[in-house]
Amino acid sequence: MGEKNNIDKTAIVGYKTGRKITSRELVIGEYAKIRSGSVIYEGSTIGDYLETGHNAIIREENRIGDHLSIWSNSVIDYGCKIGKNVKIHTNVYVAQFTTIEDNVFLAPGVMIANDRYPAQPNNLQGPIIKTGARIGANATILPGVKIGEYALVGAGAVVANDVPPGAVVYGNPATVRKTIREIKDKMGRNPYADVLPKLNKIIKRK
Repeated sequence: MGEKNNIDKTAIVGYKTGRKITSRELVIGEYAKIRSGSVIYEGSTIGDYLETGHNAIIREENRIGDHLSIWSNSVIDYGCKIGKNVKIHTNVYVAQFTTIEDNVFLAPGVMIANDRYPAQPNNLQGPIIKTGARIGANATILPGVKIGEYALVGAGAVVANDVPPGAVVYGNPATVRKTIREIKDKMGRNPYADVLPKLNKIIKRK
């Protein structure tokens, strides 16, 4: 544990898992803020500036970068890889073996699934959410799906297929409707203008 952390009295840090894991060591960097009711299991590595809401849960065997924000009643299940500057809002479930890259935003109520064949634990495959993707409220991300860099998933979408970089998808099943280049706010400006140069480089490489 870093020395400059702020942990509420009713938070539990280092909760023991009933699973057999390689290492039970829990590492949390500096400047964490862990609010009441939150539970962080043993056996994970978490970077600096972790911040939880109330009653957030982070299970074992996760590898998490700096500046994770996970708000109230959200769960990161075991065996996930999460990058830097990730924001997970309230009532979100991140299934086992999910990969979330840097600068991803998950809105309230996002559900991430990993079980193609329910009740068959040997076939779990989490989705991959690439850098800068934004997932809208109450969206469902199905097992093994890859969501491309800076893609935007609309509220309530059910994502059953891969999403290209920079695509805007919504519906059930979610389909590509446009790209973030085409989005305009009420002032006629593109709210994603700052990431378009990065997106262009990614598309050129592919």
